[in-house]
Formats: sequence, C-alpha cells, structure tokens
Amino acid sequence: MSEILELAAGNLISPIILSFVLGVSAALLRSDLTIPEAVAKGMSIYLLFAIGFKGGAGVAAHGIDTTLVLTLVIACILSFGLPFIGFVLLGAMSRLGTLDRAAVAAHYGSISIVTFVAATSVLDAQGIASEGYMVAAAAVMEAPAILSALWLVSRSGGGSRGTVDAGLYREILLNGSIVLLVGSFLIGAVTGEDGLAKISPFIVAPFQGVLCLFLLDMGLVAGRGLRDSRRELGPGTIAFGMVMPLIGSCLGLIGALLAGLSPGGAALLMTLSASASYIAVPAAMRVALPEARPSIYLTLSLGVTFPFNLTVGIPLYTALSTAIAGG
Repeated sequence: MSEILELAAGNLISPIILSFVLGVSAALLRSDLTIPEAVAKGMSIYLLFAIGFKGGAGVAAHGIDTTLVLTLVIACILSFGLPFIGFVLLGAMSRLGTLDRAAVAAHYGSISIVTFVAATSVLDAQGIASEGYMVAAAAVMEAPAILSALWLVSRSGGGSRGTVDAGLYREILLNGSIVLLVGSFLIGAVTGEDGLAKISPFIVAPFQGVLCLFLLDMGLVAGRGLRDSRRELGPGTIAFGMVMPLIGSCLGLIGALLAGLSPGGAALLMTLSASASYIAVPAAMRVALPEARPSIYLTLSLGVTFPFNLTVGIPLYTALSTAIAGG
C-alpha cells in the first residue's frame, strides 16, 4: 500500500499536473490569463495527431492478435454499460430529472481524449510501457454511451425524442477529434516505425511541452466553469463527479485483467473508463437531447471529473495497475 501511495504522490508532482493546477487557480482567482482560442485549437490538433500516429505505429510493430480484439470488445462493452450505472447512481445522489441524468450518464460512458493523452504522458515519465492499440480502444468508446443514454430516455419516458437519426450518426462519427484521431492512427499503422522515425522530431520531442500548455488552458476553462456554474450543481451531483470515475476505473481494471493487458495498458483502460467526455458527447446531446442542460453535464465532466482524474485519478490508476496487473 505504501508503494502505491508513493507512486501516486510522485505522479502528482509533474509539470503536466501542475500546469493544470495553475490554470484552475488563475481562473478561480479571476486572473486575466488567457490562451488564444486559435492557439488552443492548434495544440489540440497537434496532440490528437501525435497520439494517434504513435498508437498506429505501435500497432504496426505489435501486430493484430487476440488481446487487441478482446480489448476492443471489452472497451465497447464498458462504454455501453457505464451510462446505466451512472444513471442509477445519479438517481440516488442527486435530484436531477431523467433528461439531465441520461445526458450526464452518456458523458461518463464515453471518454476524454485529453485525459487519455495525459495518462500516456504519465506512463512515459514513469517508464511504463503500454499497448499502442489503446488509441483504438479510445476511439471505440466514443459512441456506444450515447446510444445507451438515448435508450434510457426512451425507456424512462423523458419527454424528448430520444431517437437516433442519420444526422446524429454523422455528428458522432464525423466529429473532428474522432476523425483526426482515427485518421492519424491509420497513417501511423500504414507507415509504421519508419514513418514514426521520419517525423519523430515533430511529434515526440515537443509533445510534453505542448501538453503542459494545453492543460494550462484546460485548467482555465475548468476553473471558469466551476466559478460560474457552481449554483447548478448540488453536493450530491459534485460527489458523483468523483465517485463515478472510481467505479469506472475498477470496471476498467477488471476488463484489463480479462484481456491480459500489461500494467500500462491496464492503466490506460482504467483512465478511459474513468474519464468523462466534453467534446463528442456534448455535440451529440445538443442534437439528441436539446432539453438537457449543458450547465450540468459540461460543468460536471470538465469542471469536476476532469481535474479529479488529472490530480488524483491518473496517479491512482497508474499505481493500482502496476501493483495488481503487474503482479
């Protein structure tokens, strides 16, 4: 237990985590510190391309096997199943209505790619290897949770249309972050290690520094969300934003053990299962459940769960996966 706590504490003191803390602190103190929107968007494009390309190159080096296929199946099951747990848990912990509960639950079945990128960076800093195809698992986990949320609404009589049409499918599958992540993954898989070597000075060396600046901006966004929307969230709802990631991570660890993932791969699947979307799912919710309140689901996923995972979750998931999956 002491080794787990020591590893978790060590991960907290890193430039990545502290950059995020700086952003949150600046926002809560009402500093005029800002990152231009165009710069922030450029950094997100860079990070998605880099992580996707490196993941694809990792798959090319590893090859397709049973573990990869099993991991993708388990990832899909987790994404589809977690919203049901979140929906029931929110009913016990908050006074949110059916639509808001379903919308929030969808976010917790889908994933935060930035949290995933931060976790890969922590693993790299610790010298813990992970399977490159975990990027594919991240892509697989984007959409099933949305379908679960819509089914929950239709079964609960939430008063919204709760149906999936061609427009919603397009919104999900052609979301820019998914297209870039999957596209760069395929490029990396086709070009392999030779392709990675050619652009390594661009996507490997600057990665940590860009990630620090990006998380500084995310800290500013999360801090402003907490500051401006705190009245929308009750104590039970805020508590849910910290309890649900722990439940998701435990289920992710079980899935990782069943798939036979390495400690690094287990940490990433735990992180994916614990994270909450704030890009793809909000876009889909605007189309599918327009009556649900963004001030609830966005503030909860970005203002509560995102910082919880960065400061407490990722170090804890890394330590647990190393202790359990590595044993």
